[in-house]
Amino acid sequence: MSANHPVPGLLIRQAIQDDCPLILDFIRELAEYEKLSDKVVATVDDLAEHLFGDVPRASVLIAEIANQAAGFALYFHNFSTFLGQPGIYLEDLFVRPTHRGQGIGRALLGKLAQRAIEMNCGRIEWAVLDWNQPAIDFYRSLGAIPLDEWIVNRITGDNLARLADNSS
Repeated sequence: MSANHPVPGLLIRQAIQDDCPLILDFIRELAEYEKLSDKVVATVDDLAEHLFGDVPRASVLIAEIANQAAGFALYFHNFSTFLGQPGIYLEDLFVRPTHRGQGIGRALLGKLAQRAIEMNCGRIEWAVLDWNQPAIDFYRSLGAIPLDEWIVNRITGDNLARLADNSS
């Protein structure tokens, strides 16, 4: 939370392993909003292993108002060769509809920015669906710069396995 945008009663905390069912609920709610519900195959066990196991791969911030879960941010570290510094990639940012418009998304991003500075990260990056104009406008209001010249690429499933097989 910043002094410019206080959210009364807001607590932003680091997720713990007991939050895995809540995190999965947030992921499912986000997927429903993004019209991608059929893509969610993650389980509570997957989240427990990859967020809190021997080698954690990502971290989660939880936003609560009056002990009620309001939103989350899931992020992980990347590295910028051009900056020569680590960075943070924001995989998911979601605020439940009943809590939108109160500054919770801004507060989550503010806390993530604090973490980035504390860890000497050079930047935070994320992707946004091209049809999600409210999110695009929100991010621009924060000073985010869209990188229209970059195209995100992804390999999953069978194509990932084929690529791995062909590398031998």
